[in-house]
Amino acid sequence: MRNTPPETLTLDRVATPVGEVLLVTDGEGAVRALDFADYEARMRHLLGRHSPGSVLTPGRAPEGVRRAVEAYFSGEVRALDGVAVKTGGTAFQKAVWAALRAIPAGETRSYGQLAAAIGSPKAVRAAGLANGQNPVAVIVPCHRVIGANGTLTGYAGGLERKRWLLAHEGVAVV
Repeated sequence: MRNTPPETLTLDRVATPVGEVLLVTDGEGAVRALDFADYEARMRHLLGRHSPGSVLTPGRAPEGVRRAVEAYFSGEVRALDGVAVKTGGTAFQKAVWAALRAIPAGETRSYGQLAAAIGSPKAVRAAGLANGQNPVAVIVPCHRVIGANGTLTGYAGGLERKRWLLAHEGVAVV
């Protein structure tokens, strides 16, 4: 059995209008994590679950990835649909995250609609938990999920950021 060295991931920091984001990429340019700097402990925890044994090295993300994130936050683009991500997670979590990526910018879904989109309409709470375990915020747009009554509900980056992200994408928020 070969002993493989730990995977080295690059940790970049990108200034945005709603605070610095941490952008973690692998050697192939896939995003492994994206979170706000004031939630770095959460990001590292999720990264440890999805990329166990990896080593974070400060550096610059591949230019195309970094530029896409900057373009989103500057308003040049409303979504990061073309950015490649690579995460661990269960089959259920991956299904939820794929459904999140299918929500168009400028639109929202309720947790019930998210559960129905993956063929598990009764798994509303489980879909909500999977949504909250998303390690690639903004790219996998968990902020586009709101309460069934149209109100903003929890967001790991804080409700003010969720409000900003939705307004930034053209959603009239309550």
